[in-house]
Amino acid sequence: MNQSMTARAAFFLLWACGASLRLTVLAVPPLISVIQQNLHLSGTEVGLLSGIPVVIFAIFAAPGSIVIARMGVRGALVWGLLIAAVGGVLRAAAPNAWQLYLASIVMSAGVAIMQPAMAAAVRDWVPNRATFGTAVYTNGLVAGEIIPVAMMLPVVLPWFDGNWRPALGIWSLPLVATAVAVLVLTPKAAANASPSASGGWLPKWNSTLNWRIGMTLASTTSTYFCLNGFLPSSLDGSGRHDLISAALIAMNLGQLPASFLLLLVADRLQGKRWPLLTLAAISSACVIGIMFSASAWTVFWAGLAGFSLGAALVLSLALAPLLCGANEVALTSAAAFSIGYGFAMLVSFLSGVAWDAAGSPSAAFIPILLGSLPIFVAVPAFARTSPAQP
Repeated sequence: MNQSMTARAAFFLLWACGASLRLTVLAVPPLISVIQQNLHLSGTEVGLLSGIPVVIFAIFAAPGSIVIARMGVRGALVWGLLIAAVGGVLRAAAPNAWQLYLASIVMSAGVAIMQPAMAAAVRDWVPNRATFGTAVYTNGLVAGEIIPVAMMLPVVLPWFDGNWRPALGIWSLPLVATAVAVLVLTPKAAANASPSASGGWLPKWNSTLNWRIGMTLASTTSTYFCLNGFLPSSLDGSGRHDLISAALIAMNLGQLPASFLLLLVADRLQGKRWPLLTLAAISSACVIGIMFSASAWTVFWAGLAGFSLGAALVLSLALAPLLCGANEVALTSAAAFSIGYGFAMLVSFLSGVAWDAAGSPSAAFIPILLGSLPIFVAVPAFARTSPAQP
């Protein structure tokens, strides 16, 4: 295989692995109402189901680097893909809520192993085009959020005559195919590379900077995942089941223009506070708009929320390399992911509790709105933090 073919294979794998990070996770929101009715889930139980992926992502954020050190990038990706695929199949076969939760934990653990491996894959597979490689992987991730949401209700579920189990389980097939592709197509030099020795990997939980970056990421992450989890039930409870697919598609599709726009203007916005504050204000306004609408306006607010949250996520992830020294970037990122995903789980749980307490799924948006606010406190604090020196 010549050098150009190797590069094409690497970019294909980065895109496919990026998509695989979200395919099985985002296959659930369109089916939430159907699963809830079939398994007789309460609002709190729906909140737990929606929040399981984010809490597992939080738990595995730091240990994921140890998996890479022990198995190498290719091994971590292959095993992460296969574990996530097995978990996806087990979810489809779960006869009750608790087995569904356990299967979701297995699926989420596989995805969590993959997440820290992606940056290492960019470094190993396309070292001379790291920026473009990162853009390719991120584009795949956004596609992995959009494809299951867009196809589930209009295409996949009808194909299986409305049976949610095979409609959910079939999303494991692309992960298996991607695992095979990683084994076969990984560039030779990268495939033969030995796993690196494991160094320090525990984040500094007493670091103020880690918590500032973590809470900035937490606002964006919790709002995105919780809107995906509770918007379908809210529309269903308002008698607008017909808007569920359109609203979820709009929210996830809204990230695409944001990702392309950030490719053009990221250098101009990097390190500035006002873009994050502006995007946070827009996303908070969108939560309010969704809370008080059950019409075509809901689709508009969902699309605008997707755009603002997608752009804010990119800028949030750029904070660690901007504000930390080279040796601290990975650990700070791990801490930020743990804080962000852990916070999202808390908000998801509180949203379910609010739903049950009020007897209305619309009440779930109150904790979601409150969870979108910490960014307004965390971001101004960066003015007192000097950018890291190279």
